[in-house]
Amino acid sequence: MTDERQERIRKRAHAIWEQAGRPDGAHQQHWDQAAAEIDSEDSKPKAKAAPKKPAAAKSSKPKKAST
Repeated sequence: MTDERQERIRKRAHAIWEQAGRPDGAHQQHWDQAAAEIDSEDSKPKAKAAPKKPAAAKSSKPKKAST
């Protein structure tokens, strides 16, 4: 297990523990849940940035002069 992955799991497990009301004796369940969530995030394909829309084409007609 990489240090980065372990740290992410640790932080997520801590958040799960706090959300559950900080119960005693559930650390393994929280760790397993956090590991599953982190692994699920890592297995999802990375979202690609949406392609930029091309700039609007400029009209080739000259603007009329105001009178």
